[in-house]
Amino acid sequence: MMGLLIRWVINALGLLLIANVIGGISLQGFDAALVAILVLGIANAIVRPILRILTLPLTIITLGLFTFVLNGFILYMVASVVNGFQIDSILAAIIATILLSLISSVANTLIK
Repeated sequence: MMGLLIRWVINALGLLLIANVIGGISLQGFDAALVAILVLGIANAIVRPILRILTLPLTIITLGLFTFVLNGFILYMVASVVNGFQIDSILAAIIATILLSLISSVANTLIK
């Protein structure tokens, strides 16, 4: 349980860092980052599997590269729902998801 909370906080801090580094992403405070990461986790658990099945032919044709677009789209959707979190373009969302996944992977490795 404690590991889950630590990962949540690390990912929220990572999202804050990403918002400061990448143009086109704005995040208003740590509380908005925490909510955004929570909603992103829920969206990844519920919406992502459905979208992966629906876009499977496109993912196969692009040899898996469409997964980056799918992840960016989910983050873009999360930004449209969470107050204080805004993404201006899908490209910024795709880059943010790549960086966020790297941060999450490092956090998971360090916590284990």
